[in-house]
Amino acid sequence: MSIQTKNWNAQIDRMPGAASFRVFGTVTVANSGITPKLVPSKVQDTPFLPLELVLERADGSSLAVLTDKLVEYKVTGNYDATGVGIFYDGALLHLIDNIMTTN
Repeated sequence: MSIQTKNWNAQIDRMPGAASFRVFGTVTVANSGITPKLVPSKVQDTPFLPLELVLERADGSSLAVLTDKLVEYKVTGNYDATGVGIFYDGALLHLIDNIMTTN
């Protein structure tokens, strides 16, 4: 299954009291009952932080229309990363190698 995504960003926030790392983007899903999530990948032998894109389906009725949904991964505390790989179904979907830093 192919999947459409866009607007991937990664940010290291080093502001006092708000230290965190987050990755976010937009995923186009097939219906409104699908929720995209980013989780740490089981494969960790990469030179960048690997995250897995997972699509969770809600029970019940959903509108069968293409829908753009925001997806985010966030951890608090001091974090250093030089790149992030987004994987879907075991394949690299997108590589973020320019991480914003807020001081």
